[in-house]
Amino acid sequence: MRKLLVGFCLTAVSLLAADRAMHVTVGRLDVAMWKPVGPEPAAGFPVVIFSHGFGGCNTQSVFLMEALAHAGYMVLAPNHADAHCGSARQARLGRSDPEEPFQKAEQWSDATYKDRRADMEAVLDAVLNAKSFQGVHVDAGRVGIAGHSLGGYTVLGLAGAWASWKDPRVKAVLALSPYNTPFAQKGTLDRMKVPVMYQGGTLDLGISPTVSRPNGAYDRSSAPKYYVEFQGAGHLAWTGLNPRFHDVVDQYSMAFFDRYLKGKVDPEGLPALFGKSPPAGVKFVRSDEK
Repeated sequence: MRKLLVGFCLTAVSLLAADRAMHVTVGRLDVAMWKPVGPEPAAGFPVVIFSHGFGGCNTQSVFLMEALAHAGYMVLAPNHADAHCGSARQARLGRSDPEEPFQKAEQWSDATYKDRRADMEAVLDAVLNAKSFQGVHVDAGRVGIAGHSLGGYTVLGLAGAWASWKDPRVKAVLALSPYNTPFAQKGTLDRMKVPVMYQGGTLDLGISPTVSRPNGAYDRSSAPKYYVEFQGAGHLAWTGLNPRFHDVVDQYSMAFFDRYLKGKVDPEGLPALFGKSPPAGVKFVRSDEK
């Protein structure tokens, strides 16, 4: 697992291409922003805050951020202190070593990467406390969070896997190949009590098995919950480095947020994606909507 995460850190510097995001400053944070497309709902647009992986950056997953914005979501992503690509690389930011070893999950606590929690909360506070953030009216009752790898750890913590991190404003959590072992070991994933979708890959050998195996993160999480595993996807499938999986990642991610942030009950959405005949490229799916 450690090699996979360090590998992401080293490879992420090549994610500089095609930074099509707007950038704003929230406190000390560089925040990438994608404004929603389409008519403004009466209550405002739903909002999604994204947390990047260890050594990644706020523009590592532009394909997904743009897809969500085009579907009518206000999307924002801060650079955390460990960011190494995009604007973080240009500013020469980024810690190189993890706060605690990834292979020693028992040493992790709610103090580990608490700065990431603070970053996400600062962005969410700025967006929700303003009547109009950067000209966009958002709906404080429709907040989702998404994260990849260490960003997955961050959003699971905010959903309540760390009790002291829980933000009740969060209504749905998208965890993309999330580092979850500290929560699984401590048995705290059932505290989230909000809808969660996990995504993994058959070649994501360091993390996806910790989600899908018996008594893993999926089994330990509270419902409603979903897990989709993509055939041939490795740990970087959710970044700009591997476009092969972008369409299917977008498809599952938007169906999840549309259901739980927009209230869409579409037979072609989650029911079809988690039915008996999932799309090409999907190895298997699991769901529990109780």
